[in-house]
Amino acid sequence: MGNIAVLRAEYVDGLSLKVFFSDKTNRVIDFSDFLLRHPHPQYNKYQKPSLFKQFTIRCGNLIWGKHADLSFPVEALFAGDLELCE
Repeated sequence: MGNIAVLRAEYVDGLSLKVFFSDKTNRVIDFSDFLLRHPHPQYNKYQKPSLFKQFTIRCGNLIWGKHADLSFPVEALFAGDLELCE
């Protein structure tokens, strides 16, 4: 896969983002199933769309929270398969 990075992301709706990668591809990713099936005190708050929208891109990674409360491997985002995070 090489060195793929997240360049930017746009909120779509609910718990979905359109993610743009450094190889010029993009993908709409729905995080709702993953967040609802994997409850965790550290990132349950991101199930609220108002907080979910507050993501940042740092060093090519999609991150929520000041201290990276929630992040996903770029490989899983690129594949559009959050099951790779389990």
